[in-house]
Amino acid sequence: MVPLVYRFLKQRDIIHLKLLMIILMSCIPDRIELCSNHFKAAPKVPSHFSSSNVPFSLETLSLDGHFSFENNQYAANDFGNMHHFLPSAVLHPKSVYDISTTVKHIFHMGSGSEFTVAARGHGHSLQGQAQAHRGVVINMESLKEQEIKVFTGERPYAEVSGGHLWINILHETLRYGLTPKSWTDYLYLTVGGTLSYAGISGQAFKHGPQINNVYQLEVVTGKGEVVTCSEEQNADLFYAVLGGLGQFGIITRARISLEVAPKMVKWIRVLYSDFSTFSQDQEHLIASRNSFDYIEGFVIINRTGLLNNWRSSFNPKDPSRASQFSSDGRTLYCLEMALYFNPNDENNMTQKTERLLSELNFIPSTLFLSEVSYLDFLNRVHISEIKLREKGLWEVPHPWLNLLIPKSKINSFAKEVFGNMLNHSTNGPILIYPVNKSKWNNRTSLVTPDEDIMYLVAFLSSAIPSSTGKDGLNHILTQNKRILQYCATAHLGTKQYLPHYSTQEEWRAHFGSKWRVFLNRKSAYDPLAILAPGQKIFQKAIPLRDT
Repeated sequence: MVPLVYRFLKQRDIIHLKLLMIILMSCIPDRIELCSNHFKAAPKVPSHFSSSNVPFSLETLSLDGHFSFENNQYAANDFGNMHHFLPSAVLHPKSVYDISTTVKHIFHMGSGSEFTVAARGHGHSLQGQAQAHRGVVINMESLKEQEIKVFTGERPYAEVSGGHLWINILHETLRYGLTPKSWTDYLYLTVGGTLSYAGISGQAFKHGPQINNVYQLEVVTGKGEVVTCSEEQNADLFYAVLGGLGQFGIITRARISLEVAPKMVKWIRVLYSDFSTFSQDQEHLIASRNSFDYIEGFVIINRTGLLNNWRSSFNPKDPSRASQFSSDGRTLYCLEMALYFNPNDENNMTQKTERLLSELNFIPSTLFLSEVSYLDFLNRVHISEIKLREKGLWEVPHPWLNLLIPKSKINSFAKEVFGNMLNHSTNGPILIYPVNKSKWNNRTSLVTPDEDIMYLVAFLSSAIPSSTGKDGLNHILTQNKRILQYCATAHLGTKQYLPHYSTQEEWRAHFGSKWRVFLNRKSAYDPLAILAPGQKIFQKAIPLRDT
């Protein structure tokens, strides 16, 4: 599951620019109480703090790694590029002991100390969730030097650090002919980060999100305790941490479920002009027993020369008819599918592809196909990242909005949002695809709508920093707010994925019936609310209340 500044990329296939929608780094909050601070404009902060801002005791801790107290500006940045809170110190751990010792030390400082701790992975948070203003940020990537261990057998798995990037896990497991089952669209994210949210991509309808494909975790709680947990051992902590927004512990190690890896991928795109037909075909595919291995979708609004842009990576089934198709001024829906196969099984793959496509109702002239390696398919968004970095268009504000919408409401949502609100070309890709919740474990902390099938809808916008127009940050944030207001007013039962709220009432509403469990787990595993202050769910030194 992986993947943009698009105004500049009209000649580029924006669909490729899906960044780990699902992505995001681990975060970990602070004292326990549903009182949350409002996000403010990023304060102007110095590049370092005076010694009076840093507890002398931190400097005296005996660690395998080290603290840095100056030049930590990078720890006040993230992919969202909208909030910037400078920490007092950054821990570069070389062992789990370093993390445990640091958290335990701050825990023993008590509620009188304002010090908090945030775990930072590859820096892909959107709203400052992995930042700790005047606290300690833990650079989890310092742990990636630990070895990735792959275990084969009837139930293969990989033992990995919470700071390892998924791309590195893919490379290592492929050496054994194995692979994780569930992904994000963008692979340059840490294990601890995606497991703190969910980790969703086009395989989720089949395998569930990444949090459903973990056998065991090692966690440092808000008390500094190192705990091994699984479905059989310390199960409450195990489920609390998965999708727990970093509130209950820092994931330092994970045991990831693996399966046999394919060599190749048949990669397919088709277009629809009618949303209802598009969504019905998506739902048909995820309900089929012997379906594709990956299913996603996109909304494409007023794109010129769309199919010509696809030709750089795909081949049209009917080149002549494809050349006559016009996307100008239209709202179209792209269904993207992938089927895994090995070269010696190509005939069966071709037959299966033709059978599945024959069951769909797409525009015939828009059928495009490609064959790529499994590695290249999973790492497809990274190519776009490289090009954006070269143009200086990567480190811009990314005011993303990710929603989970019940199946029964998706047509109403599409009619209002895609039909009325978004009547011009957008500032980034819009992902939309259904997942079957029967593949998801409801014991985790992840909150989803109350229906068996739900749609992920992700508005992956990029803003031009100096713009005051439709591609500017203020316009996009206002648009996001309008979408959220519509969802609330129309009572769609929507939940935010990668949630961000600024009031106590909003967080309680988000968790709904899960709030009391969430609160009790916070009290048990992080009673001083030391962890992940950037989530703004709890505030340190304010007592726990269920009111």
